[in-house]
Amino acid sequence: MAAARRGRLPARPHRDPGLQPERTTMAWGRTLMSLVVVAAVFLRWLPHHGPFVLVLFALACLSAGTIYLTQRPRYARGARGIARERAEPEVTAVLATSVAVLALASLGIWVVLVLV
Repeated sequence: MAAARRGRLPARPHRDPGLQPERTTMAWGRTLMSLVVVAAVFLRWLPHHGPFVLVLFALACLSAGTIYLTQRPRYARGARGIARERAEPEVTAVLATSVAVLALASLGIWVVLVLV
């Protein structure tokens, strides 16, 4: 258990490697990659829509970086929850990601409609 407290996981945090923490990690990885692609699209908008697009790029990169940096602790909490047979949902992470995506979408629509 000391390894988990230092940020590393024990060799086998639970008995079934196909359980929810692995699937959840893969889903967060897909979300991260989607945000990286969105950031690249925003960079392509730069010549046409101007420097405000850099705000969108920064927000997408910040969101992707936050997901990347919180991935290991999130997995560790999920694996411990499976081992204890009581896992807590990651409400804060989902809510923060939802707010970031909503902000990116709203600002992206605004840029396309107003800064043409």
